[in-house]
Amino acid sequence: MSVSTDQSNPRRTDDTASAAENLSAELTVADIRDAVGRISEVVERTPLQLCERLSAQTGANVYLKREDLQRVRSYKIRGAYNVMAQLTESERAAGVVAASAGNHAQGVAYACRAMQISGRIYVPTRTPKQKRDRIRWHGGDFVELIAVGDTYDAAAAAAQADVLQTGATWIHAFDDPRTVAGQGTIAAEIVDQLGGSPDLLVAPVGGGGCLAGMSVYMRGLSDDVRIVGVEPSGARSLAAALEAGEPVTLDEIDPFVDGAAVARIGGLGYRVMSGLGAQVGSGRVSTAAPTTTVITHADEGAVCSAMLELYQNEGIIAEPAGALATAALEDLDIEPGSTVVLLLSGGNNDVSRYGEVIERSLVHRGLKHYFLVAFPQEPGALRRFLDEVLGPDDDVTLFEYVKRNNRETGEALVGIELGDQGDLDPLLDRMAHSRLDCERLEPGSPAYRYLI
Repeated sequence: MSVSTDQSNPRRTDDTASAAENLSAELTVADIRDAVGRISEVVERTPLQLCERLSAQTGANVYLKREDLQRVRSYKIRGAYNVMAQLTESERAAGVVAASAGNHAQGVAYACRAMQISGRIYVPTRTPKQKRDRIRWHGGDFVELIAVGDTYDAAAAAAQADVLQTGATWIHAFDDPRTVAGQGTIAAEIVDQLGGSPDLLVAPVGGGGCLAGMSVYMRGLSDDVRIVGVEPSGARSLAAALEAGEPVTLDEIDPFVDGAAVARIGGLGYRVMSGLGAQVGSGRVSTAAPTTTVITHADEGAVCSAMLELYQNEGIIAEPAGALATAALEDLDIEPGSTVVLLLSGGNNDVSRYGEVIERSLVHRGLKHYFLVAFPQEPGALRRFLDEVLGPDDDVTLFEYVKRNNRETGEALVGIELGDQGDLDPLLDRMAHSRLDCERLEPGSPAYRYLI
């Protein structure tokens, strides 16, 4: 499908238009268009930038929708402001309460100060300091920040208890039609900037509100848009819901991609995506079918690699959730010449996290490995390891004795960074033929989780 250059009226005019606008009785294209007008004076019209690097890699025209350039460095201000602009006087007087991993909180905080509404915002204790500082800055004296629990879901439970006790107004991060309509305005901007619908839209998934809003708008204009939602591998709540036929709560999640680490998908997001026929992808995902709506996932290490590539090549500081769509490209079959839009959803990344980002990226790319090595307690043992086991491009990045009171051997934790991922098998072969007892720590094992 080619992208239309007619900017006068991007709406569909055939008999299916009205049906498409009612994909969900809770959310329509008209709701999203109303939100565009409601938030336009506050929300930035963010750039839609052609990414030459990703275009060259895929053979497609790949654009980045730069929501990291919003006032609060993420798209979340759209939904938060759209909700709060519609509050009644009594709701404003009661004050607002929100729960967030950090970005929705900044949107709510900004709206609180702009509208002079008192708010209490609950965030997980794992929320990066950078995000917490920004929440306080945006909210000023109008916002109280409360850190509780390890996950978004725990913070949300505390916030809901607050609402029940105080009667404050609940501003949901994703499971409210007004919030979702606000997030859907991203799609309206994309269509306006392109002059028509893209061939493929790739967006991150946390609570599902953003993907739902954008999907309703895109599907309301064209049945030909292919849509891919990307969850972090450690928090696949939408995939679990689609497979179960209803939202379910994950027993455990990896909180690293904090902006999308949600244990239970929002009910509205699930209903919209299920109604659109979304399917869970596995392995490489084909985007060739005209009506494809696929939910896939990206490994946290791939997300870290994408973050570093965006920074090193485009000079873009993306947070983990912001890089989800880009990270998924390596597992998508993209049609050459097609128009692809990736939602870069946020840039609230704490610089102190980059050590872990680099580490996870190296592990994902097969360049970083850890071993337990039992060195005999005799002169020259370490020298033999360096001379006989390590390859010419291998580098020891960690060496720490873990057992010092054994008279025969000294066990050490050894981290090795390879020059190339193909150097692993020769390294393992040299270890097997050495006199040293070497045990590789496998990613995902209980012992490995202490390292990363």
